[in-house]
Amino acid sequence: MIEVTGLYKRYGTHLAVNDVSFSVEKGEIVGFLGPNGAGKSTTMNIITGYLSLTRGKVVIDGFDILENPEEAKKRIGYLPEIPPVYVDMTVREYLNFVYDLKKVRFPKKAHINEIMRLVRIEEVSERLIKHLSKGYRQRVGFAQALVGNPDILILDEPTVGLDPKQIIEIRELIEKLGKNHTIILSSHILSEIQAVCKRIIVINNGKIVADDTPERLSEKLSEDLSLLATVVCDGENMKNALAEVDGVKEVAFEESEEDSAYDFVITPEGDADIRREIFRCIAENGGEMLSFTDNKMTLEQIFLKLTENAQPDEQELDGEEYGEAIEETEEEGEE
Repeated sequence: MIEVTGLYKRYGTHLAVNDVSFSVEKGEIVGFLGPNGAGKSTTMNIITGYLSLTRGKVVIDGFDILENPEEAKKRIGYLPEIPPVYVDMTVREYLNFVYDLKKVRFPKKAHINEIMRLVRIEEVSERLIKHLSKGYRQRVGFAQALVGNPDILILDEPTVGLDPKQIIEIRELIEKLGKNHTIILSSHILSEIQAVCKRIIVINNGKIVADDTPERLSEKLSEDLSLLATVVCDGENMKNALAEVDGVKEVAFEESEEDSAYDFVITPEGDADIRREIFRCIAENGGEMLSFTDNKMTLEQIFLKLTENAQPDEQELDGEEYGEAIEETEEEGEE
């Protein structure tokens, strides 16, 4: 559905996007993460055709964004971080304007009404946008992205300015839309990404540094694969029983803050999955499990580890790939 190949974007001597390549299949909801200045919004703006690229290729449902921009853009609904609304229009006037601009062929009134119902802005449909709260303006921006029922939605911080209840509503809407749309979702609220995205792409210093499921990234990056269990039991006897389980390398325990319970740290041999065996052992030895978790990294920890070097590396900007990108751009300008 979306194919990004060898994408470069430079501003003067600054290389904002450096050889970025990825694809998104139909029906995927992909989280696109990166610190401020990493190239995230630049990449999304290039995919949607809002920005030109220095080098590379973007194909939307078989249409090149440069060679067939109209056909490519027809398939995209875009919500930038700052919603592109005209504040002196009413909500309905603005959505009618977007409908005409996109040359949509659905029945106008029914289509606009359905979109307003989806994003819950029916009650403000006749109000001027400049009189709306930031949260409602964000919803209007989301609504304009849905006009024309595009196959692809690119959402940059869609819940900015919303209260917790509204965030949950928009999250549920994204999940619902994901059944019939391809979605790239960018957000600084990582719990939001984890709730709706099965795959995440992380960009840092203009380069893709990770592209996988949160679970697999956690497994790859976590140095400590131990299991943490809080159990009501005889601590020493349970430790001895757990140490006999196949695949267990080491067991340590200490008194828990929970009454009559102990906290166990169970280290497996290599990357062996011993969770079922641990459950069975604790049950067979009369233990009462109060909690059981692994020590794998959270999405927040994954993000911090992948982006800890958030400042651009000057040597990287002057590297061979950057030189090739500049050279090719200059050659194109001479033709």
